[in-house]
Amino acid sequence: MSVNKVILIGNVGKDPDVRYLDNGVAVATFSLATTERGYTLQNGTQVPDRTEWHNIVLWRGLAQTAEKYVHKGDKLYIEGKIKSRSYDDQNGIKRTIVEIFADNMEMLTPRGTAQSQGAAPASQAVQPQPMASSSADEDLPF
Repeated sequence: MSVNKVILIGNVGKDPDVRYLDNGVAVATFSLATTERGYTLQNGTQVPDRTEWHNIVLWRGLAQTAEKYVHKGDKLYIEGKIKSRSYDDQNGIKRTIVEIFADNMEMLTPRGTAQSQGAAPASQAVQPQPMASSSADEDLPF
């Protein structure tokens, strides 16, 4: 058995680049930054922040959602799988690129702080509302 699952929470590095294939399928690509905060060791040595950049690929409906609502600087939750591919560059040097093919995306940037007007989250988490207790409820026979 094997598992190829990635979960990332980070900030979008650039607006998504969206292309449409000949058959009308949308593909969006953009970079996502995740940062591990720096710290100080017991001996006083400073360890700086460490930022990793991830290449994100979205297909079909997720790509169209990203085209409308995702912008540079937005905070996203991405769930997907790692895929790598190799190619030869212009000089004949073999290059490898690692990409995250997203299966799920949640927008974490609050609606009021979105960089473009009219931006809305791709999906919203529903927060359960606590039920208000009233004295009338206490009089129920059950």
